Amino acid sequence: MINSKPPIWRDRRFWLIATQLIAVFLAVIVVTIIWGNLIRNLQQLGIQFGFDFLKQQASFDIGETIINYNPTDTYSRALWVGLINSLRIAVMGIFLTTIVGITAGIARLSDNWLVRKIALVYVEIFRNTPLLLQLLFWYFAVFLSFPQRENQISVLGFAGLSQNGLELPWFNLSPEFSALLLGLVFYTGAFIAEIVRGGIQSVPKGQWEAARSLGLKPRLVMRLVVFPQALRVIIPPLTSQYLNLTKNSSLAIAIGYPDIYFVASTTFNQTGKAVEVMLLIMLTYLTLSLTISIVMNLFNRTVQISER
Repeated sequence: MINSKPPIWRDRRFWLIATQLIAVFLAVIVVTIIWGNLIRNLQQLGIQFGFDFLKQQASFDIGETIINYNPTDTYSRALWVGLINSLRIAVMGIFLTTIVGITAGIARLSDNWLVRKIALVYVEIFRNTPLLLQLLFWYFAVFLSFPQRENQISVLGFAGLSQNGLELPWFNLSPEFSALLLGLVFYTGAFIAEIVRGGIQSVPKGQWEAARSLGLKPRLVMRLVVFPQALRVIIPPLTSQYLNLTKNSSLAIAIGYPDIYFVASTTFNQTGKAVEVMLLIMLTYLTLSLTISIVMNLFNRTVQISER
């Protein structure tokens, strides 16, 4: 009998697998060479690679903490405080920028001329100016221009605005945190607004007309028919904006908010452990980004239309 099975080197699947294995092998070689050169250079400089410095006393203060921290605590405790501060700004930022972005995106399609133009001006201004410039504006031109705490501005009768930030009956938001939060929210919200607008416009007009023919009011048409279908288009780029917001929070160092990057920079300056600190920062932001991506991918699966 004649064997009709072609040789393995003519199988396309073989070459796909072989190419991937070769790429992984080359990547491992490159990383090994770079790591070896790094260790040798550190030894020539008399620097010992390691993370023992995390157990040493930090000896510096952190202006804003949620958990207990003293300068006598270790560097690991200080970095943990910075991580919590980063998570705090990321979670609140994602929540608020979603509200701002969706509201502005829907307003961009409003039948009201004034609402539509206000949303357009907001998007164009915040999307086309640098984020760092916006952070400095919120901090120096807004919050530091407020009166002293004794003459604070009353907001709704139970909150106060002053140079100490926003004071509420339950908690206080420092001017550094408030400026960073507002800067990230309004900057990222401008991009999300365009994503939402594009997602809504991707829904076929027949869906709008069918919903209106049933007697639904415009708000119900948007909430029950159009927006759920637009989510399939909105979520993938929305995930990218959430990732950008999380990584852009590292600009907190410009206005003195003690996030993980701020604390890590101080740690590096005191210990000289540049490589170790940079590895910790990279691992931190990588973990945060992967977590956001996994959550959003799971959410994206729930809104997709399953075909039979």
